[in-house]
Amino acid sequence: MATCLPEVNKSGFKNGNKLFEITKVGQLSAPINESSGLAKVYGKASFWTHNDGGGQTELYEINSNGQLISTLNIPNISNIDWEDLAHDNAGTIFIGDFGNNSNTRKDLTIYKFNQNQPEKTEKINFRYADQSAFPPQKQDLNFDCEAFFWANDSLYLFTKNRGEKSTNLYALPSTAGNYTISPKAAILLKGSITAADSSPDRKQFALLSYGKLYIFGIENKKISFEKPLFCIKAPLKQSEAISYISDNEILITNEQKEIFKIEFNKK
Repeated sequence: MATCLPEVNKSGFKNGNKLFEITKVGQLSAPINESSGLAKVYGKASFWTHNDGGGQTELYEINSNGQLISTLNIPNISNIDWEDLAHDNAGTIFIGDFGNNSNTRKDLTIYKFNQNQPEKTEKINFRYADQSAFPPQKQDLNFDCEAFFWANDSLYLFTKNRGEKSTNLYALPSTAGNYTISPKAAILLKGSITAADSSPDRKQFALLSYGKLYIFGIENKKISFEKPLFCIKAPLKQSEAISYISDNEILITNEQKEIFKIEFNKK
């Protein structure tokens, strides 16, 4: 059973298990069978989600209980390994087609589109400056990513490292182009990171893993690992998608089609 003891002892987190409440709130409708990303729908109380790699190039609008509201097909793109969703403050959605389990991909892409003009989707292509072998040696399998969010006109990516057993933070512009990105920071997190999001007030961000949720503070708009706040034990099976509902609530889905809500600031 996963515990927060390593992160409390080595990475500066507080144990947040008594401050947060986890509740199962629903079940995902068909055709969502492997939810791997979540993002708020602009101007509405609903959420976009999608299936994992190899699925249709579609986003599914759901309510907070998992009921399907609508389906949005996005033309002229592919789903090699979609892993997460992000959104900005103006209704733009970013789709992270950057899953890289074997560390062999050279076509890492983030699709950028507005839900009202999906035919005008743009591409943000990137590569890791610190990767030179495809694949690298086993101890250097550090170039898989399943988690990102938008903030300050940039996209922040968090790796699911298999080599170093830590998580690296990368950043790149949220505009179309080709980029080479270098790690900005690293932190020991014993769980493999599968999703990320920042709060609506941009004062904190959360990283999800199989079994744990990590909460970080944001000061002066700086996205970093400098303010670890809470580690929460969250044994929610293959949980791979996360979205803030409000500044004090988070929605999580797993690949078993379940939906959970985590509420903060419990006394």
